[in-house]
Amino acid sequence: AEPQSRSVREALARAQFDTGRYAEAADNFRVIVEASPSDDYAHFGLGLALARTGDPEGAAEYLALAAAMRPDRKEYTDALRQVRATLEARKRTAES
Repeated sequence: AEPQSRSVREALARAQFDTGRYAEAADNFRVIVEASPSDDYAHFGLGLALARTGDPEGAAEYLALAAAMRPDRKEYTDALRQVRATLEARKRTAES
């Protein structure tokens, strides 16, 4: 009913994420990020969704922004740490 409503779009993105529709969730979180660049949760959600779609580089960018905005949020820093570990493991594998 209200496609431009931030809260409705966030609820949709969360539902998509929870049902494994990560690319769609990423699209909706991206719309929120573009409309509200200071929305730390939207950056976090976008980062998680990108990680689940197999894009750890993109995920790291958004998770780093979320963690920088809210360093007190342990789930943000934990998710960033996990994605960075994935990137490092891929780098080591590529080098060997």
